[in-house]
Amino acid sequence: MLFLLVITAVWLFTTNLKILGFTVAGFSLLYFNYLYLQLLKPYKQINEFAEAVHYRDFSKNYATGGPAKIDHTLNTSFNTINTVLKQLSIEKEAQFLYLQKILELIDTGVISYRPDNGQIIWMNESLKNIIKLPQFKTLLFLEKRNDALLKEMTSLKPGDSKMITVDIENIPAKLLISSTSFITDNIPYNLVAFKNVEEVVDETEARAWQKLLSVMTHEIMNSVAPISSLADTLKKRIAAESFRFANPGFIEDLELGIDTIKNRSEGLLKFTATYRNLNKVTHLNLEEIPVIEMFEKLLQLMQPTLHQKGIEAEIVLKNTSLSLMIDVNLIEQVLINLLVNAIEAVKNKEGVKKIILSAEQKQQKVWLQVADNGMGIEQGLVDKIFIPFFSTKKTGSGIGLSLCRQIMLLHKGIIAVQSRENEGAIFSLQFPVSQ
Repeated sequence: MLFLLVITAVWLFTTNLKILGFTVAGFSLLYFNYLYLQLLKPYKQINEFAEAVHYRDFSKNYATGGPAKIDHTLNTSFNTINTVLKQLSIEKEAQFLYLQKILELIDTGVISYRPDNGQIIWMNESLKNIIKLPQFKTLLFLEKRNDALLKEMTSLKPGDSKMITVDIENIPAKLLISSTSFITDNIPYNLVAFKNVEEVVDETEARAWQKLLSVMTHEIMNSVAPISSLADTLKKRIAAESFRFANPGFIEDLELGIDTIKNRSEGLLKFTATYRNLNKVTHLNLEEIPVIEMFEKLLQLMQPTLHQKGIEAEIVLKNTSLSLMIDVNLIEQVLINLLVNAIEAVKNKEGVKKIILSAEQKQQKVWLQVADNGMGIEQGLVDKIFIPFFSTKKTGSGIGLSLCRQIMLLHKGIIAVQSRENEGAIFSLQFPVSQ
């Protein structure tokens, strides 16, 4: 058509029909412009489609009912691609949300960060609960709040796991950390998982000690009981037959030796029976009790001793309506044990002697604390005080804190201590809000 219009215009100019020639030439230019725009239209549509894909805009629908066959084919292809990309985007978002929900539900803390600039990509709620920190965007924040934890985390090689002990809110916590790394679009990422194994380790250790104590007490009592009984029988026989012996001094020495054997055997039996108490606490009688009521009852019970030794006792509660679902008798036993230890720690202190009972709720945990300003615990002994048989007191049996830990494990809680020599100690009992 364009070729015919051009030929016609040329013929009109050669026959001096210039006005008609200019008219035909004008139509030729208009038709050429129309063809040019039609040729550019697909490229323009492709460019617009590429821009929409770049900005993840899959909402546009391209008309397929036009007269032009090329438009119909192109727009149909665009709609097909749009549908596929939209479906892929929905599936990707669903997978991301699904994975995110799974990571939020597990009790393992997970953090992803860029090792090159320290930028935090993602972390779950469990991690914030484990390390007791709010959401943060860079590792610089963690460096300021818990530098020891950051060093342990960044020093772990990808693919390795490690058991660490770090202070979380000034309380030692056992954590199992595992690390891995990956690269996306030439950008490196590190992924670190944190698992709080405090309760698991304590429970496993407690069960091991219980089994050992069970075997030991059984064997010791079976062996010692006949010795005590035999000593008693021998003493009676000697008393009955004493007239047969010519040397009274010999009889006295013999009786003294037998008495010693009998007394030490009975002492060993009592000692062993005491340790059997560690295995007796297996059941809880739970009831809800206000914390302030329990604290006031304990201080009333201990008041004569506190007054006699000149010790100040104080209750600190931010929330006076705070309550716990616990076995009251067992937890009172734990607190009495801790109070007795605190009294022992401050009794020789010069100046003000003080013990503080406090409680507060943090997130999904309730913390009870017994703090004193006494002599504190040597740094090397802090990890040993919960071990059965171990005691820092000359007359101590080493059963008190072991029993306290077992009672706390039954409550699905933990007992922890933080101490500095000559500054005092704080024993903390952590309970879940709901049992």
